[in-house]
Amino acid sequence: MAEYLSQYIPYWIAYALIGLIQAGLLLALMLVTVAVFTWVERKVSARIQDRLGPTRRGGRFGWLQPPADGIKLLLKEDLVPKNADAFFFRIAPYICFCTTLCVFMAIPFADGWVAERLNTGIFFVLAIAGLGVFGVVMAGYSSGSKWSLFGAMREATQVISYEVPMAMALVVPVMVAGTMDLVTIGNMQAGWFTNWFIFHDPFTFIVFWVYFTCAVASTNRAPFDLPEAESELVAGFMTEYSGFRWAIFFMAEYGSMLVVSCLAVILFFGAWNGPIPVTQFLGLTNDLHPIAGFAANLLGLANCLIKACICMTVIVWVRWSLPRLRIDQVMATCWKYCVPLAAAMLLGAMLWSYAFPAGLLFRNQAFGYASEKSDVMSDIKNGKVARAEKGGRQTWK
Repeated sequence: MAEYLSQYIPYWIAYALIGLIQAGLLLALMLVTVAVFTWVERKVSARIQDRLGPTRRGGRFGWLQPPADGIKLLLKEDLVPKNADAFFFRIAPYICFCTTLCVFMAIPFADGWVAERLNTGIFFVLAIAGLGVFGVVMAGYSSGSKWSLFGAMREATQVISYEVPMAMALVVPVMVAGTMDLVTIGNMQAGWFTNWFIFHDPFTFIVFWVYFTCAVASTNRAPFDLPEAESELVAGFMTEYSGFRWAIFFMAEYGSMLVVSCLAVILFFGAWNGPIPVTQFLGLTNDLHPIAGFAANLLGLANCLIKACICMTVIVWVRWSLPRLRIDQVMATCWKYCVPLAAAMLLGAMLWSYAFPAGLLFRNQAFGYASEKSDVMSDIKNGKVARAEKGGRQTWK
């Protein structure tokens, strides 16, 4: 689109305009997700506890509760503690929010619908998502409160620790796919649901739950919400915040939930591909007509977001079902269970991929890459290691 516009306006204006549009779309997606899931969390928690949840604002179901909360927070006074470092205290929430927003640049929501397609997409996501801890530490340190500082230190310990098994868990689908390009990984799962990587082998299935546990811990959700444990830390690193900046931290938290959910969908649950290849049956491709290709991508976007919302709902469900862990139990879960389990599943998936390249279930070769992957593995076993190009992709032959 930017190249097309550059024919009529200066190229730097065209690229800046398209960049602003993409940033606006990603920001709108994040803000809508925050609004919807603050309502969903209230309703889910109410149903779990045999309550009704919001019922007064917006009628019977309380649809207007999120706008009411937003207006209330915007009108509240923005306080800065006397002993706080005012500059760092003010910018800390925005650092957390911006790191979460930047991650969406590399996350595809359909085939080609990504702000910036990267060959190392997963590496970029993990690297940028880990920077959010700096905003939390800055908030705790600059608040001038020991409770905020304790919460920030807990956050740093927890996030840095759980990044290790989470990265190890994500290596498994990367190894199965043979690439870190998220768009390519999504396309490799096209076809029937048997092509989804979570069904590739038992090790990939188990490692998904390791990833899910680490993802819940990295987003500070219960039972891993010790940085915000109100029983001993009031509100942790957010204790001294009020008004809009307090809301920014929660927007970053819900945005992180969407990030880890989208990553789980792309790497394990077929990305934008549905359980049934409806678009292939209908012939909705760009070869038929550009509008048909757009319709296929629109359907893929709906598929991806629906599955991500289901994953976010499960995260909410877990929060209101399990008790909070102690800090020693949180660390033990990471280093004594998640790390060894992720390492064992990585080794098992490697051996399985070598022995059974097509996976556990029958993979539809008409829509996936199982046939080509099987040929590649057979050639490697036969000792043919000359490199060749096949359809624009490098394989061993």
